[in-house]
Formats: sequence, C-alpha cells, structure tokens
Amino acid sequence: MKLKKLREKIDKIDSQILKLLNERAKEVMGVSQLKKVNNLQLYSPEREALILSRLKKINKGPLVNEDVEMIFREVVSVCRSLRAQLKIAYLGPEGTFTHLAAIKKFGKKLKYIPAESIPGVFEKVEKGEVDYGVVPIENSIEGVVNYTLDMFFSSPLKVCAEIVLNISHSLLGTSGKKIKRIYSNPQVFAQCRKWISQTYPNIELVPTASTAKAAQAAKKDPQGACIGNSVLAGLYGLKVIASSIEDSSSNITRFLVIAKNDSPSSGKDKTSILFSIKDRVGALHDVLFSFKKHRINLTKIESRPSKKKPWDYYFFVDFEGHRESALFKKALKELEKGCIFVKILGSYPKES
Repeated sequence: MKLKKLREKIDKIDSQILKLLNERAKEVMGVSQLKKVNNLQLYSPEREALILSRLKKINKGPLVNEDVEMIFREVVSVCRSLRAQLKIAYLGPEGTFTHLAAIKKFGKKLKYIPAESIPGVFEKVEKGEVDYGVVPIENSIEGVVNYTLDMFFSSPLKVCAEIVLNISHSLLGTSGKKIKRIYSNPQVFAQCRKWISQTYPNIELVPTASTAKAAQAAKKDPQGACIGNSVLAGLYGLKVIASSIEDSSSNITRFLVIAKNDSPSSGKDKTSILFSIKDRVGALHDVLFSFKKHRINLTKIESRPSKKKPWDYYFFVDFEGHRESALFKKALKELEKGCIFVKILGSYPKES
C-alpha cells in the first residue's frame, strides 16, 4: 500500500514536470522568434552557461550537479530544436570522443555531421554547411593537438565554447582470444602505454585517424582489437574485453566549439589569442609581462613553428576573462607594440 502511494506521488510530480516543460518550450519558441526577427544566433553559449551555473548554485540534491547539467542540457537542446535544427560537424566517424563531446555540449536533439579530419570540420563551418564544429584541442596527459592549433593560423573562424570530457578507454573486439593487432589513435596508445606493455608486450599497434576508425578496422579483423570508448561496442557490434585501461584516472580532453562568431560575456569566460613576437632579446618576456601587469591570469601558452622560416614561432595563449574587458583592452595595446601581429581567436564561457 505504501509503495502504491509513493508511485502515485511520483506520477503526480511527473505530470507537473511535463506541464512545466511544455510551458518552458512555449517561452523558448517566443525567444527564438525574437532572435529570428533580430537576426541573432539561435545558440547562445553565454546564456546556456548562465542557466546551468544558476541551477547548480541552487541545487540542494539529492541530484549531484553533474546530473543537473546533463538533464538540463537535454531540456535546452529539445526546446531549441522546436524552432530550428542546428547542424554540428565533428571529427568522425560516429562514436569518437569528439562526437561524445559534441553531444555533451549540444544534447542529442540535433543533427551531427562527421568529418574525416580536423581541417574537414573547419571547412564545413567556413562553407556554411553546418552551424558549428567541434574539434579536440588538448589532452591532460598527451598535451596539445597540433592539427587544431595549426588550423587557426589561416582560418577566420572563432572559438565560441569549450567542452571538457573525462576520458575512459576500453579494449574492444569480436573476441578476446588470439589478438595479434590493436588499432587506435596514436594519442590513445600513449594514454594506455603501461597497460598495453604489461598485458600485450609484443602486440602490433596499428595507428588510425580516430577511435571510431579503429573500431571499424577491428570489426573486420578476426585477430584484431581496438582501444576506445565503450560506446563503440554498441555502435560497431564489438565486445568489451577490458575496461578502464587508461594509465591515469585523471585523463581529460578539452574540445573547442568553432563558429563564425565567438560568445558575448557570461561573467566567467576564457579568451584564446594567437600572436607572433618581434625578433629581439626579451620580446616574449615583455609580452607576457603585459598580462601580469594588468592582472590577467594565463591558463595556457603553447608555441608552434610558423612554417614560414626556421626558428620563427607563433604563440597560442588562453587567459581568464573576456576580450571586451577593460583590463584586456589595456594589455592588447601593449601586446600590439611588441608583436608582429595579434589575432583574437575568441572569448567563450569557461567550462568547470
């Protein structure tokens, strides 16, 4: 009897939730119509960041904040899709970590289009074939993804959001017996180096462009296996042979959302810039000091060869704050004096 009453109470709550969700959807449709009239972007990274931040602050449990974020990302995604179907390009094929990162950011109720390469993602966004693109930028263990950094040299696209994804790897195959080859992305092999050397010390490692490509190869190879996310098992008809085989439990990959415009300020932002310094003693020190002078916290600095002449480098920098802030505008004036050029790649909400 007590169980019946509890279920009746849950049914009543579900009815209230459904009613409120439909009310929310109607309001969102009104906002979407106003955005269309005023020619504004349908997806607002800063607004969604504010929504999630507010909800997590008022959350009193028992749902943890990760649950709240997951639920409301889907709510926002479904409501947004009532007016328009956004198209998102990602480094494919289906089931890659980039694909999972895109779903984490935008929700499932969108159209996801795979690209065969990182330049392919940029190209689809530049040509207007999709609204946004998702590309990997760095891994907490293996460092920066150089292909992505290099694309920003010539691309006019901006960074409008970031995604942080916890990475867990599994060994997948059609069978756990007589494995002679393991397929995966080279960065993934590096993230599972210890496990591979201990479990399969003499195995042949076959590099692929992505973990999804590795799954496709393993499916066709009776003596092959692959390393990737366990989601790939369901997508490509494989079995999970071993789970959580990454060498570090704190394995995180950061992704960037690229678009033709960046994001307005959310109050808790990051900015990415690219610059090249003048060839003189102390030039880099002077440039970096301008950030310190104006109390701007750098979160990342990376150098890349310019490929124009030997020993000539570009520098990528991430810092806390928005490009429209008064502090950055002061620092920018000093940067421009000490640099050959400065390119602002975009400001976007900081992912917690």
